[in-house]
Amino acid sequence: METIFKAIQDITRSYDVPPQDIVSLIYERVDVNGEGELTLEEFISGAKEHPDIMEMLTKMMDLTNVLVIIVQGRRKSV
Repeated sequence: METIFKAIQDITRSYDVPPQDIVSLIYERVDVNGEGELTLEEFISGAKEHPDIMEMLTKMMDLTNVLVIIVQGRRKSV
């Protein structure tokens, strides 16, 4: 999971929260059984139950920076 969040941050160039902190928070809040594993279904339902996690993930997935880079890149090549 940490690798996925790191990759997302590399794409969006948004490094506000370290990936290991994101993963720790998700496991603290969502892994209610303390198994150390989450299925996709557990992750989705657990994240939906915690507005702060949803807000963090929503901000993380904001592609505004990526679109700016694409648009600026197009202008340079025109």
